[in-house]
Amino acid sequence: MLAFAVRRLLVSIPVFILSTFLVFLLVTWGADPLAQLKAKNPPPSQAVIDAMSNTLYINHSLLERYWHWFSQLFFHGNWGPSVQSGTDIGQLLRTSLTLTARLVILAMILAVILAIIAGVISATRQYSKTDYSITLIGFLFLSLPVFWFAILLKQLVVNMNNSLNWYWISTYGANTPGLTGWSAFSDAAGHLVLPTIVLAMSSYASWSRFQRASMLDVLGSDYMRLARAKGLSRRRVMVRHGLRTALIPLTTQVALDTAAILGGAVLTESVFGWQGMGTMLVNAINAGDFNAVLAWLTVAAIIVILFNLIADLLYGVLDPRIRNA
Repeated sequence: MLAFAVRRLLVSIPVFILSTFLVFLLVTWGADPLAQLKAKNPPPSQAVIDAMSNTLYINHSLLERYWHWFSQLFFHGNWGPSVQSGTDIGQLLRTSLTLTARLVILAMILAVILAIIAGVISATRQYSKTDYSITLIGFLFLSLPVFWFAILLKQLVVNMNNSLNWYWISTYGANTPGLTGWSAFSDAAGHLVLPTIVLAMSSYASWSRFQRASMLDVLGSDYMRLARAKGLSRRRVMVRHGLRTALIPLTTQVALDTAAILGGAVLTESVFGWQGMGTMLVNAINAGDFNAVLAWLTVAAIIVILFNLIADLLYGVLDPRIRNA
């Protein structure tokens, strides 16, 4: 298993380098990083523009600029300064990533658990009322746009809070400043409820369908019938032999959907007023902040590569034939 993990890790390194180069290329060709600075009124002096150009390494070739940025990031952990404010992008990134990470991770865990449960129940009770009900719920959430579902759920809870005079579930922001201890924890949990539900249900809808289809395929396989013929209990056959194999396609889909979940987080954070990665990206694009957009896209690429690496490792855990291949 260790040799398998090392092989997958070595494959991820060139993928990471190539992805950072493509991200740098797209952002560099996308816009002039000094456009906002030059458009100020009164306009800055040429000395200020030249100083910022030197800071951003703009007067060099594309490959030199990329190597300068990549070496600063990889060897020194330096994301560069904000084009607009001059502040360190790394500090802003750490704060934003902390908020988004707890939202995305919790939503993914909830979505995976619900998808597995719903998929297995739906497959084992195929064409029953339970199967049709789970399918209806899945297609309902699959058809709802993330931003519309977020606004609808937010308004519903606002009306409920006003009617019941109960404000434990918060509808704006990631926390309430000034709280400590248990109060801070419960307050943060209350702020997590709505955005987590929005992100989780949008992913659960498609994942439950994948799990159902995969489980149906496994239930009809020869080795499942052989296991039952040997006298193993239905529960053991389902969990130990069926579910383990049926999780492989779902693992692939979860890894592939990581980018879509990050995109959903941008919309969700905008609706619920979270100052996370989504808000950081929107503000950076509006301000034309070259380094901030570059940092966001690089982190997103790293997260996608990381989740695909985890998926590859889980393949080896779920099916030993893969790691021995």
